Amino acid sequence: MLFKNEPPEDSDYFGPVNTTHRMLRVLEAARAAADTSEAGNHDVFKLYWEMGSRIHHDSDLDFEIADALTTVGLDPSLADAADDESWDKEIRTRMDDGLSLVGDDVGTPIIATENSRGERVGYFGPVITKIPSTEDSLVMWDALIAMMEIDGFFELKKTRTHSPDPGARPEPV
Repeated sequence: MLFKNEPPEDSDYFGPVNTTHRMLRVLEAARAAADTSEAGNHDVFKLYWEMGSRIHHDSDLDFEIADALTTVGLDPSLADAADDESWDKEIRTRMDDGLSLVGDDVGTPIIATENSRGERVGYFGPVITKIPSTEDSLVMWDALIAMMEIDGFFELKKTRTHSPDPGARPEPV
């Protein structure tokens, strides 16, 4: 089962969505295997970063998940989770949590945080076509946080005029 968009099996979109859903299962297995400390969260982030780099920078959606796990120093047997539907409940819970903040007529990414009133708030986005400089990234982050203070704010959008350009492959974390 592919939760968010649920493309039909005969669509061109089904294969890539199924592939990344299998990766989500492995990420959840890695999360469960990691301790709950910041070091454990960092292990999951390293795997997410490695998978994303392979997909977006190397244009490789068919890489061996066990190889990605080994690259970041995690147990390659966690790749078995890719075909284990028991992880789908946790994926569904996490997706539902994010969508409860933003509604279900959006995609990803979803960013969630607490505003100054202690309310958990989130947005779909930002969607960007190229990686901004560190300085520009901080400006964008500050703007996103500021918008989360306004109860009535819900959308900011313009027409995409460029294809995504992830830039050079980032260094492993």
